[in-house]
Amino acid sequence: MQRVNNVNNLSVRDNGTGDLGRHYSINPWFLFVVVFLVLGIMLTERHLHPDPRVVQWSQRQYWRWVPVKAARGVIQDTRGIALVISETLPSFALDPRLITLEDMRTLQRVLSQDVLERVARAQETGKKFVWVERKTTPDVAERYLRLNLKAMDCREEPSRKYTNQQLMAHVLGFCNIDNRGQAGIEMAWDSTLYNPPGFRVVVRNPGKQAASITDEPVRQPHTAPVVTLTLDSRIQYIVEKHLYKAAQNNKAKWASAICMDPWTGAILAMASWPSYDPGDRRGVKPEAFTNNAISRGYEPGSTFKPIYMGIALDRGWVRTNEVFRCPARLKVADGYITEAYPVAMGNIDTAHLLVKSSNVGMAQIGVRAEKTKTYESLLAWGFGQEPDVELPAVARGIVPYPEQWRGVVPANIAIGQGLAVTPLQLITAGAAIVNGGRLMSPYIVKQASNSYGEVVYRGTPKVMREVLTPETAEWLRKAMRAVVVEGTGKRAATKVTKLAGKTGTAQVPEKGKYSRSRYVASFIGFWPFEAPKYLMLVVIGEPSTGRYYGGELAAPPFKDIVEEMSEVEYYTPAGKESA
Repeated sequence: MQRVNNVNNLSVRDNGTGDLGRHYSINPWFLFVVVFLVLGIMLTERHLHPDPRVVQWSQRQYWRWVPVKAARGVIQDTRGIALVISETLPSFALDPRLITLEDMRTLQRVLSQDVLERVARAQETGKKFVWVERKTTPDVAERYLRLNLKAMDCREEPSRKYTNQQLMAHVLGFCNIDNRGQAGIEMAWDSTLYNPPGFRVVVRNPGKQAASITDEPVRQPHTAPVVTLTLDSRIQYIVEKHLYKAAQNNKAKWASAICMDPWTGAILAMASWPSYDPGDRRGVKPEAFTNNAISRGYEPGSTFKPIYMGIALDRGWVRTNEVFRCPARLKVADGYITEAYPVAMGNIDTAHLLVKSSNVGMAQIGVRAEKTKTYESLLAWGFGQEPDVELPAVARGIVPYPEQWRGVVPANIAIGQGLAVTPLQLITAGAAIVNGGRLMSPYIVKQASNSYGEVVYRGTPKVMREVLTPETAEWLRKAMRAVVVEGTGKRAATKVTKLAGKTGTAQVPEKGKYSRSRYVASFIGFWPFEAPKYLMLVVIGEPSTGRYYGGELAAPPFKDIVEEMSEVEYYTPAGKESA
């Protein structure tokens, strides 16, 4: 039987080889539908789930987030008086591409050579922006505005205003041109004082004009950050006035003073000489930026004797009823210890070693002391350790290792030589004598809050350790009262209150020996004697007018400060109970 092909379902053709091939025809409308569906799916995908980069690019054509500058935080004293605030000042810049020949002639008359050179380099490289002068005074700003140059742009920039100029300069510190802290509180608390900018949503129409769609900034911090210090600006002003006067009158190389609440460790005033204006540092010598209260190491001399005596009494190396034979000069190992005035003091008791500030008598105690235990005690009192105060550039001081206490060194340590302390370390140790034996951690920041009003730090009294027995502390306070009544500190005595203290005169080491022309004079004292509220240290470094004894150089300004402070409302300390 012969097979018959169905020509309606299959077309057959000769492929030229004698074989029969099969050919299927596809409807073109089918292809069109497939392509249409694929394109539809792709378009739908692009519209519903576009590439994030495309979205960002398109949105920038219509709206954007514009940063809104926020002022840097406020620094204030313990009574809430603003010491540092923010203000805006005009700054001027040039677009070198827009400067005409006539503009250049005008600019050559008003700009410095340095700025003109920068403008010329910018024109060569095609740079679009050159600063002319930033944060100018109103007079300078008016001069630039009168030029009326199309190429010059004026913009407002935040700046720092130090409301009392030099007052507290070393504590407050300063900021650089970009408003970031470079010294003092401004540096130590830079991250807190920095106020992050807010943002405003801005839409742009086809004419490129921008308009805000909200009345208030979004993501704007609630308030300006605030750092509140323990310093009282009234006390600070008095301390600075008399310290600077004494330093200038005696042509001192440096000076420092600290006033502290001995019960809490809160610093009420901290001054350093030479000083400067944080808002205008032009022409200031580098040494003026040093905060001598925390960064200057010096040999304390006789102001160190009450501390050493306290260690010796509690260690049992001396008794309060002992009598010492004190010639004018005493040979100790490979050296000599001499009295400040080359006169023999004869036989004196333990208390009068402090009252008369006998070097020879204290040296005899130093020879008895055990080196290692003395070294450990000095560390326990905070010497050779960095105080935990909220400021940068705090020095550790120097306490030599016991292995270095050879020959006359133990006797030198007993009279406040052979080691280096900072004023902050010395007054912190002195507070332990006043408050009954507790070494308090000094602090200068009362409270700090961030840009959302949240308190991020609160300074509180902190007892580091007990370094004296209450009985020894009381005995030392009485001896220091006698120093002012009948001893070397008579010039600090005043009628407004009873005070107690200790004088100090130290030679400055120079090339392995003690200089005969460089001295440091100091006085440390507390008042009122019966119920102390204040402890203060005054240090005059390297005077050059011929006078250098602590009793004649540092005690008088101490007295002046106490008397003027009595005329103002007393600062109320945190209280003995809170300590």
